[in-house]
Amino acid sequence: MKHRSSQLCQVVTGQTMADMIAARDAADVGDMVELRLDYVDRPEVAGILAGRRKPVVLTVRAGWEGGQFRGSEEERKALLRQALEQGAEYVDIEWKAGFDDLVSEFPERVVLSSHDFNGAPPDLAAQARAMRQTGAKTIKIAIMATRLRDTLPLLDIGRGGNAVVIGMGDSGLPSRLLAEKFGSLWTYGGNAVAPGQVAAGRMAEEFRFKEIGPNTAVYGVVGRNAMHSFSPVMHNAAFRAAGIDAVYVPFKPESFKDFFVFASMLGVQGASVTIPYKVDALNWPSMKADKRTLAIGAANTLRLTEHGWEATNTDVEGFLEPLQKAYAGSIGDARVAVLGAGGAARAVIAGLIDTGAAVTVHARNEERAAQLATEFGVNRGSKRPEAGSWDILVNCTPLGSASARAESPLPDGPFDGTLVYDLTYGPEESPLVHAARAAGCAAMSGLPMLIAQAERQFAWWTGQPAPAGVMGEAISRRLTCG
Repeated sequence: MKHRSSQLCQVVTGQTMADMIAARDAADVGDMVELRLDYVDRPEVAGILAGRRKPVVLTVRAGWEGGQFRGSEEERKALLRQALEQGAEYVDIEWKAGFDDLVSEFPERVVLSSHDFNGAPPDLAAQARAMRQTGAKTIKIAIMATRLRDTLPLLDIGRGGNAVVIGMGDSGLPSRLLAEKFGSLWTYGGNAVAPGQVAAGRMAEEFRFKEIGPNTAVYGVVGRNAMHSFSPVMHNAAFRAAGIDAVYVPFKPESFKDFFVFASMLGVQGASVTIPYKVDALNWPSMKADKRTLAIGAANTLRLTEHGWEATNTDVEGFLEPLQKAYAGSIGDARVAVLGAGGAARAVIAGLIDTGAAVTVHARNEERAAQLATEFGVNRGSKRPEAGSWDILVNCTPLGSASARAESPLPDGPFDGTLVYDLTYGPEESPLVHAARAAGCAAMSGLPMLIAQAERQFAWWTGQPAPAGVMGEAISRRLTCG
């Protein structure tokens, strides 16, 4: 195990004391346990502390700061005092509660906390100084991150020592998973007790939390649907199997610039890029790319080198490999309808041109479809393909992806071709795949492409092949376990 300093605190709740004690004793993943007594109908400090097997943070969170406690402040303070007097390793007390006497009496074991659910205050550094001046040995600052950059002020606070720093929300998730990089004493894993919180077991297994040390390289997936991506499952499994000291996490930015600023500050070494940032990534002013990627006009993979950032596109080969296995005929003789005109469509069209297929572009934005068709020298179609016009249909739109899983780019067909290739993926069939199969058409999801292009990303980043079969097996486990 790496010499990590950040610990994993597993959060447990329950409506009754029996539920809480059972949850506490079942918390076998974390280094320590947070006992959320504010969730209990009749909380008993002595009962929850007795028989504990791990260090605890006892919390009775006030309703005015996002908690569930509905009693008076006097009752709450009495519970907190009991916990301190009866030896709880840590007791969480809100900075705004004004329980200064408890902080003064028990400075070593008070975690003085502040939670802002509305955003990232501009004066976080001053707030941290004021909290430290109370004498509390440990401070905790949690802010709601609406962009990756919102969490950057937490770096100085965490690295200043004796602090727990957390970015809440989807964009704040990297601060939880990369607590070691943020200098945070610990972070919390639980069943979404706070916005963006991830189960402790998932943090340890999927995101390698306990394997992250000070020298661990950071990679990730950049996109609107990064939180739903299966890429962390695959890449972290591959890093582990190959014995590489690296971790891969989701990055949900406000813009590509937001990611780039965050990545520069945190020392990110590489990234996968998904909708809607593939074109933006390639066009970033300092980005270098190979000729093939420049010709495609979109990048799905980035890496940081001693000469700066470089981009490539592994989507072309990743797309073609599964298609060649699934299509019985010659792709070069096929008529292919491509739905969409974004970054994914550009790579798909480039790959199909290499095979000699007759390609027609269809998109809701007919102007973009026309521009794309002209740029690549392929056919421009109407918004949707007509009956009898295609042998292979490829969905490159976001319809069917995690943010629009119930939607289809062709709700009514036509499904009279040979094969439908939907680049979206998920635990269940997309509406497009389901409808195509119901109509007697062969159909496949984007999972085989996801794995094929990810294996090429891994090789480009590390200089060695991805461990054979590991990525596919990791996806299968994820789909089986949910």
